[in-house]
Amino acid sequence: MEQATEQQINLFNDNLPSIDEIKTLAEAVNSSERSQIEFAEQINENMNKTSDSATLATGIGLFIIGKNAKAIEKLEKAKACKEKFIYTAMANRKLKNFDEAIKNLKESTKHKAAPLVVAMNKAAVYRCAGDFEQAEKEIKSCANFENVSAEYHYQLARIQEAQGLYNKATDNYKTAMELSPEHNRAIFHLAYRCDLSGNEEAAMDYYRQVVSTNPVYISALLNLTVLYEDAGKFEKALQCVEKVLMYHPNHKRANLYKKDIVSSKTMFYDEEKEKKKNRRVQILETPISDFELSVRSRNCLKKMNINSLSDLLNITEAELLSYKNFGETSLKEIKIILDAKALRLGMALEEKQNSPEEISADSTDEDNVMLNKTVDELQLSVRSRNCLQRLNLRKLGDLTRRAEAELLGCKNFGVTSLNEIKKALEGIGLSLRKLD
Repeated sequence: MEQATEQQINLFNDNLPSIDEIKTLAEAVNSSERSQIEFAEQINENMNKTSDSATLATGIGLFIIGKNAKAIEKLEKAKACKEKFIYTAMANRKLKNFDEAIKNLKESTKHKAAPLVVAMNKAAVYRCAGDFEQAEKEIKSCANFENVSAEYHYQLARIQEAQGLYNKATDNYKTAMELSPEHNRAIFHLAYRCDLSGNEEAAMDYYRQVVSTNPVYISALLNLTVLYEDAGKFEKALQCVEKVLMYHPNHKRANLYKKDIVSSKTMFYDEEKEKKKNRRVQILETPISDFELSVRSRNCLKKMNINSLSDLLNITEAELLSYKNFGETSLKEIKIILDAKALRLGMALEEKQNSPEEISADSTDEDNVMLNKTVDELQLSVRSRNCLQRLNLRKLGDLTRRAEAELLGCKNFGVTSLNEIKKALEGIGLSLRKLD
């Protein structure tokens, strides 16, 4: 474990390293598969030792390699001390045992754990539990560290980001970075925040800052790989992913990324054709929520599982009007939206019917006979039969050309009747039409 040796940090000495040293050791251990394997061997060598120092060190070691349940089991046998309770709390947080984690941290204060360390860990636990109010209280209890502690600003930023306060979170990540230029977690999350907000150039700058340090920061390298690939910088993307694989040869995601990059480098396509195709796809994928519709129209479409313009092209006027609470006013609203984009209801269905590719070559006389049979063949309940009559659905072929939404829109027709019809159709190898 070369990097850990260089740091001269030995977890299994009689004198336990400090919490900061253990954090450095954990980063070194998880920086490569080889380091993880070597450290796991050290843990196994000490697993059966019963001294207080060996028990505590082994428990912390198990936490470092992500074996949290075993870490807690081992730490519970260790002599009471601040490290025992802090690392038990960390393991419980990883396992989402939030109440236990808080109890552990409170116990650590009885053994002279640093108030800032305890408060920051409590804030992290409450944040993970979704209790932002308590998390903020813990942060405020350490307000005197505001201008000196990078961890203070990092934990505050994590809470703000979880609440959607992105600008405030960004400011605190930057403050953490200014106070401690080597606080890689703060820089990584700052990069990720820029990435999510569409500021790719800034994101790449911050990611490059993280990956320039030792030990290697795998998540930053992988995110940088994606950004380089999206920007068409395939050689740089390949360099990043190969660096990951140098330390983690069996990393599944990195191996997949490498295959994608190699494929992208050798791919040729008609750029103009792709642009036109993409523009059409983007238009059709536009969510209904992007348009100004009345509350009634919006709610009806949501209940009918119509979420995009593409869904509207796959449903007819009759189907929309058959839905309860959906009237001419709502229909007019939707038509205005579609007209503005040279689209219309049922357009996709018409294209499919007129396209030779959509005509089944496997259609047989037997299929036609089945579709021409009456819905009486399904032996439905009175309520379901009455609903089909109101919709003027006499033949099985007529029924299979209807979507679930049209049936559910019929008065007194509910999910029970719908399931009855679907089951009956499945029994004879047919089904209702589905929105693409």
